[in-house]
Amino acid sequence: MDNAKRVLMGMTAAELKAAVRELGMPAFRGGQIARWLYQQHVVTIDEMTNLSKADRELLKQHFEVGAMAPIDCQRSQDGTVKYLFPVSVGGCVETVFIPDGERGTLCVSCQVGCKMNCLFCQTGKQGWEGDLTAADILNQIYALPERELLTNIVFMGQGEPMDNLDAVLRATEILTADDGYAWSPKRITVSSVGLKGKLKRFLDESQCHVAISMHSPLHEQRQSLMPAERQMSIREVTDLLRQYDFTHQRRCSFEYICFGGLNDTLAHGREIVKLVEGIECRVNLIRFHPIPGVDLPGADEQRMERLRDFLTRHGVFATIRASRGQDIFAACGLLSTAHKGAADNS
Repeated sequence: MDNAKRVLMGMTAAELKAAVRELGMPAFRGGQIARWLYQQHVVTIDEMTNLSKADRELLKQHFEVGAMAPIDCQRSQDGTVKYLFPVSVGGCVETVFIPDGERGTLCVSCQVGCKMNCLFCQTGKQGWEGDLTAADILNQIYALPERELLTNIVFMGQGEPMDNLDAVLRATEILTADDGYAWSPKRITVSSVGLKGKLKRFLDESQCHVAISMHSPLHEQRQSLMPAERQMSIREVTDLLRQYDFTHQRRCSFEYICFGGLNDTLAHGREIVKLVEGIECRVNLIRFHPIPGVDLPGADEQRMERLRDFLTRHGVFATIRASRGQDIFAACGLLSTAHKGAADNS
């Protein structure tokens, strides 16, 4: 992309109208541009054929669409596809498309690397290299080959969404705006480890679903797995969540990676039940598949089923998430780490 030009993608309809007025065009042109971007997904300004040639030429002097195609992909035998997208801050991020019958879910990233440094996550081992812009986030949808098959988007890729909240809120605003993608907020889930102040702001300003990374209900153990526990404990997170209504439009879930014999005991189950009391929620149990350099035990199917059944018997809706894309290392950070290593060695 030309760094001297502004990127249209990631601008709201109101911002587009203000931008074209500055160029001497009528404001309604901004609405036309929004439709070309978020409904037609054009790649160039020349494709905006209901703008006059003179307006297109003027627009091209100052702006570009900003669409960037993926630079790499890996395809799983189960249909899962992991893409590597370039981003404006430099480097690349991973985006995973997961087809499942009539449902097509896209797992998007919001940062290059991550500051949270969770013990079990490859992305955290990269360190933090920069925040994605709203355009970078939207481009993972905009330039996705399977875009027309999407039914849901989850912010569960690389990075902590609450640590780049302004860009995440802007992206979700465009995704849900009538003059944007016009999606229902119910099609979007945003995950978080829980960041003080930021999580509350998200809950106040967005109607998208929220998914909290729990992974242990015990303070000391969660802290050893997730340093963010020091900043906002899982008990503080659940105390905050009790202040919101998850019985109608918005859904609350807890993500729980199971490590065999470590956090999947019935004692953990009892603590989970107490922790989420009073919150309408579900707990998604996730198999841990070992990653390089991480000394944590893999999940045990029978223990996961026992934990699921215990939670269900005690009034907590629990599921075991199906593993997808294991033959292409669909876990976050593996493809981008390999790409970064290859670039550093070239």
